[in-house]
Amino acid sequence: MSKTIKEIREFMEGMGIPGRDLGELPSSTKTFPDGAQWRIEISGVEHPSTFEAMIDEAKKRNVPIHRAIITVAGSTLSDFSELKAMAQMGKDEKIEVIATMGPRKAWDVGAKAAAFSEGAMVGFRLRGSDNISYWLADMMRNIEAGLRGFLVLDEGILSIVTRMREKGFIPKDVVFKWSAFGGYCSAAGAKVIEKMGANSINPTSDVSLPILAGMRKAINIPIDIYMFITDAEGGMFRVYEAPEIARVTSPCYFKIEPGTSQADIYKPWVKESWHAEFMREKVKEAAIFQEIMERQAPKLKLSKKGPSDLILPDPK
Repeated sequence: MSKTIKEIREFMEGMGIPGRDLGELPSSTKTFPDGAQWRIEISGVEHPSTFEAMIDEAKKRNVPIHRAIITVAGSTLSDFSELKAMAQMGKDEKIEVIATMGPRKAWDVGAKAAAFSEGAMVGFRLRGSDNISYWLADMMRNIEAGLRGFLVLDEGILSIVTRMREKGFIPKDVVFKWSAFGGYCSAAGAKVIEKMGANSINPTSDVSLPILAGMRKAINIPIDIYMFITDAEGGMFRVYEAPEIARVTSPCYFKIEPGTSQADIYKPWVKESWHAEFMREKVKEAAIFQEIMERQAPKLKLSKKGPSDLILPDPK
């Protein structure tokens, strides 16, 4: 049975999935609840001291940080008091905090991942139910510390935690961010993840504007976009694309995570003091994005600090 490309694309459109990448780059009419088109996300907040440096530098540069991705090396490497401290800082500063579980990828006895580049890590999934249960146990530890946001890169885990949230097994206000390492880079994939319960999605770092436009047409959740990424993941620095990215993909987070590689940066023996100083550089880059947006796209709104729809930590 022969079907033309036109018929195939019409079928996709009937599912709410663009039949082609949107090269015309239509403006998104969607926004955050406060009417803003874009927000700022800083990744690699590894310790309370790193969090403190981020807060201090953001105040100096008058940059609103809306979301922090913490414990990228894996929250198991932080003691409970550190997790509680970061939860408290997120609550006090009205910053949504997303914790990273593990590290599970490097600990599994079948961890051939160490032999691959970080690009090859995209699409990685946990092996077996044991590792999934370990991940979930680590999440429960973080919830007890007061954290309410978690990074997910495995559809099996997303299906479990979404059901846990529905059934009240975990707090109903917990949010899940789909990781770039989950490997999605299409409107069809983004729609699947949204339907499964993700609250935002981070595509891979190499997505073009037409692809991003197609993703925005297909989904309503925020799209978290690498604006400055490690060299090992491509080294993209999309500062002058920022106005078009915000226009096309709103509501979106500009994600700041420069460096050589995650393998270099997020090892537990990298000094806390180094992370604190590097965090100040990340906030400086966020300030540059804010400057460029004010110069080139002043009509596109940046959320003010602490918008009411953020899900803040709840330390007891």
